[in-house]
Amino acid sequence: MSILTYIFGWPLVAALALVFVPGNYRVVVRAVAVLATLISAALAVKMFCQFVPGANGYQFEQQIPWVDSLGISYHVGVDGLNVGLILMGAIVAFAAACCSWEIQTREKEFYILLLLMSGGILGAFASLDLFFFYFLHELALVPTFIMIGVWGRGERRNYATFQITIYLSIGALLALIGLIALYLQSGANTFDIPALIEHAKTNPMTVHAQNFIFPLLLFGFGILVSLWPFHSWAPLGYGSAPSPTAMIHAGILKKFGLYGLIRIALPLMPQAAHHWMNFVAWLCLGNILYVGWVAMRQRDLNLLIGNSSVAHMGFIFLGIASLNLIGVTGAVFIMVAHGFLAALTFALSGYIYQKTGTLQMSELGGLCRKLRFIGTALLMAAMAGCGLPGFANFVGEVTVFFGAWKEFPVVVVLAVWGGLVIGGIYMTRAVRTILHGPLPAKFSNLADATNSWRRLPYALLLAALFVFGCFPRLLTSQIEPDAGKIVSMANPLPSMTALSEAQNPKSDTRN
Repeated sequence: MSILTYIFGWPLVAALALVFVPGNYRVVVRAVAVLATLISAALAVKMFCQFVPGANGYQFEQQIPWVDSLGISYHVGVDGLNVGLILMGAIVAFAAACCSWEIQTREKEFYILLLLMSGGILGAFASLDLFFFYFLHELALVPTFIMIGVWGRGERRNYATFQITIYLSIGALLALIGLIALYLQSGANTFDIPALIEHAKTNPMTVHAQNFIFPLLLFGFGILVSLWPFHSWAPLGYGSAPSPTAMIHAGILKKFGLYGLIRIALPLMPQAAHHWMNFVAWLCLGNILYVGWVAMRQRDLNLLIGNSSVAHMGFIFLGIASLNLIGVTGAVFIMVAHGFLAALTFALSGYIYQKTGTLQMSELGGLCRKLRFIGTALLMAAMAGCGLPGFANFVGEVTVFFGAWKEFPVVVVLAVWGGLVIGGIYMTRAVRTILHGPLPAKFSNLADATNSWRRLPYALLLAALFVFGCFPRLLTSQIEPDAGKIVSMANPLPSMTALSEAQNPKSDTRN
C-alpha cells in the first residue's frame, strides 16, 4: 500500500474512531487528533525525503480499479507538482491540531471535522483520478461551513457562513461541470488524469471544446482560490473562523484550485489556456493592488491577514499565466510557502485573541513586552509576508517575477510595486501598532507561550519558511522537471495546434 494512503488515511481513520469516543473524554479526543496528524506529518516528511526529482512517472503510486465502466479508480501518486503540497498540508494540519486548545465547547465534534478537513484535502492532492480529486476536496470543504457557523467568532459570523457557503458552492459547481464536460469531450472514457493527459497528446480536444471547458475550470477554481473579483468571501470568512479552521482552509484548501489549474487545465487545454492567460495576468492585479489597498484600511488583525492572503494569490496566478518553466515553478513554490505563512499568521492571531479578547489593532499595543515569543514570531511572519529575503515567500515571488517579465512586463512592474510598497505598508503598520508602543494596563498580566508544547506549532511553521527560504533547491529541484512537462504541453507545437483546429473548422477564428 502506498505511503500516500497512510498520509491522508490516518486523519480519516482517526475521525471515524472519535465517533465512538465519549464527548467528555476531552484529553483522549485531543490526543487522538494530535497523534493522527503527527503520524501523517512524519510520513509526509519521510515521503518528501525519499522522493527522487526527475524520475520517470509518478512515485509512491497505487491504483485500484473501482467502477470500470466509467473509468474510475483509486489512483494516488506524487510528482514534483504535489510532493511539496502534501508535505506542507500534513505539517499545517498537525500545527492546526496543536493550536486547537482554544476550542472549549463541543470539542469532539470540532476535532472530527478538523480531521475530515485534513484527510480530505491531503487525499485530493494525492489523487490522480478526477472523481476522487473532486470528491475528497468536497469532503474537506463542507466542514468549513459548519465550523465557522458553530465555533466562529464575531457579530458577522452567520453572515460570513452564508457568504462563504454560497461562493464556494458556486465555485465547486462550476468546477464540477467543467470536469464532467472534460470527461465527456476527451473521448478517453476515463477519469484517470495520467491517462487523460496521454490521450490528449495524440487526440487533442477541439478548440471549441477547450474554449467552453477552460473558463468553467478557470472561474470555478478561481472562486475557490479567491481570484478577484470573486474574493470577498475570504477575508470575512477567515476573520470569523476559529484559528485552526482558518489555518487549514487558507493554508491548504485554497491551493486546491491552483493545483487543479496546473495539473488538469493547462496540459489538457493548451489553446484555451493561451487565450485566457493574458486576461488572467491583468486580473491578478486586482488581487495584488486592489485587495492590498483594502488591507491597508483594515483595523482588525484577522481581516488584514485575510486580505493579505487573498493578495498573495495574485502572485501565483501571475506565475501560472506566464506559461513558462520559471513562472510555473515559482507559482508552485509560492503555493507551498504561502501555506506555511497563512497557517502561521492565523495561529498567532488566534493566540492573541484568546489572551486579549480582541483583534482590533487600535486596542492593542506593546505586546512584545509581555508576549516575547509570540511577538517575535508575529514580526517574522509579517516580514515573510512582505517578501523579506531568507523566507520562502521571497524565493517564490522573485521567481514568478522573472518568469512573467518577458510576457507581461507592465503587470510585473505593478505587481512588484504592489507587493513591496503596499504590502510593506500594511504589514509594518500592523507590527508597529500591535507589538510596539505603550502596553495597555489591562494587558499587564498576559502570559506568553512559555512551554515547548505551546511553542511547537509556531516554531515548526517558521522553521519550514526558513528552510525553504535559505535552501530553495530542496523544493525547486523537485518542482522543475514536472513543471517542465506541464509547460511543454501548455505550449503545443504548431502541428498539434493545426490538428486541433482541423478537428473543428468552426472554431474561433482567432485560432
